Amino acid sequence: ADATARQRNKMAATMKDIARLTGLGLATISSYFNGGNVREKNRIKIEKAIEELHYEVNEVARGLKTNATKTIGVVIPELNNIFCAEIITGMEDILRSHGYATIVCDCRTDKKLEQEAVEFLIRRRVDGIINMPVDETGAHLKRFQKTGKPIVLIDRKIQGIPCDSVLVDNKKAAEDAMQLFIEKGHRKIGIIGGPEGIFTAEERLEGYYTALKKAGISIKNSLVYHGDYTIQGGVRGLEQLVRENPDMTAVFVTNYEMTMGAMIGVNELGIQIPEQLSMIGFDNLQFARACRPKLTIVSQPTDRIAKEIARIILEHLEKKEERSEEPFMEKLQTEIMEGKSVSILNR
Repeated sequence: ADATARQRNKMAATMKDIARLTGLGLATISSYFNGGNVREKNRIKIEKAIEELHYEVNEVARGLKTNATKTIGVVIPELNNIFCAEIITGMEDILRSHGYATIVCDCRTDKKLEQEAVEFLIRRRVDGIINMPVDETGAHLKRFQKTGKPIVLIDRKIQGIPCDSVLVDNKKAAEDAMQLFIEKGHRKIGIIGGPEGIFTAEERLEGYYTALKKAGISIKNSLVYHGDYTIQGGVRGLEQLVRENPDMTAVFVTNYEMTMGAMIGVNELGIQIPEQLSMIGFDNLQFARACRPKLTIVSQPTDRIAKEIARIILEHLEKKEERSEEPFMEKLQTEIMEGKSVSILNR
């Protein structure tokens, strides 16, 4: 008997062993491992048995059996972009609580690397992909789409592929920021925009133009700088706008990294805010509070975006309710958090 026990201990424990030790049914134990609802007293019993038996979940074997790897791929342009990072953190917490692991791929805003990341995730047999797309034609997702597994997009639309998306109303975000400048008497307003061809950047630039047109202010090309959503891009943008527009009284910076860069540029040039130049930035309230004077910013609801993305992909994966065949698009609103970086001009 002792020899048999020793032999059993050498072998990998199974869910049946946990059932025997706990007296619980296999359905309850399976529900525990798949992130389902299990009573607290049963959860304690199962976890005690796992410890005693040194039970290890073989995710690969389970994946082969169920055709589900309980893994979700996330492909984003820049891991060090605070907007991406905050969304990933929020999503990951929710997905993990439902028993899903995430594989995060940073494609450095490179379409070729984005394509390679998706191919890698296909080989890993992920159950779904969450993507903030660089290639907005959607070519990189076509092969994964054929598997029938869900794709959910963050913050950007793709015309060629019918899939769900959670967006921010970027056009209105820019219009609101510009309206604040205009209401305070500013007419010579510069913008540090994002890369040409990127959906969010195009929308924010359109909001800038719309607000100027509505106010009857003529558009001046030298006041528009096409940045690259990086800190250094913000420094370059601020320096160029100031150099080419000595009469500029305000500048709108359209993402967090470039906002930080613009503030570095302002400091290095010795420009006083808001006395010499008014500024509205983007994202990160903590950074805005650290600036002197406190920076006025457009704040994006990253927490809500994360929750909505996680909710949508879990609905697909867990088939909690019948979903429409039509792609679902949710558009969330931004908020302006006012600081002291916008001066009132005499009109």
